[in-house]
Amino acid sequence: MQLVELQKNYQEFTARQVEIVALSRDENTDVVAMKNEVNAGFPILSDPDAAIMKLYGVYNLLGDEIAAPSVFILDHAGNMRTSYIGKSAGDRPTAESILQVIDLIANQDTE
Repeated sequence: MQLVELQKNYQEFTARQVEIVALSRDENTDVVAMKNEVNAGFPILSDPDAAIMKLYGVYNLLGDEIAAPSVFILDHAGNMRTSYIGKSAGDRPTAESILQVIDLIANQDTE
């Protein structure tokens, strides 16, 4: 589960002043249970109507009535710097690859 890997690497994200926010189509009670199960230190938000997923254009892309696996990296001003949208349910970037992209963006910002 990607949430477990993100939690294992959460300190690497926070050391870079990056916050993870996960989104689930599950109802809030299920999201709370999921957050407790993985001991997530980051927020997992409930989006049962898929409103946010639709806003970001990732809902039902794979014809499965859920969001395609996606990562959006926003800067502190809320500007989207980059995104990754999976081509299948298992197409998810690793925490390490996400951290590498964050480091590349940070290096570009300091140049």
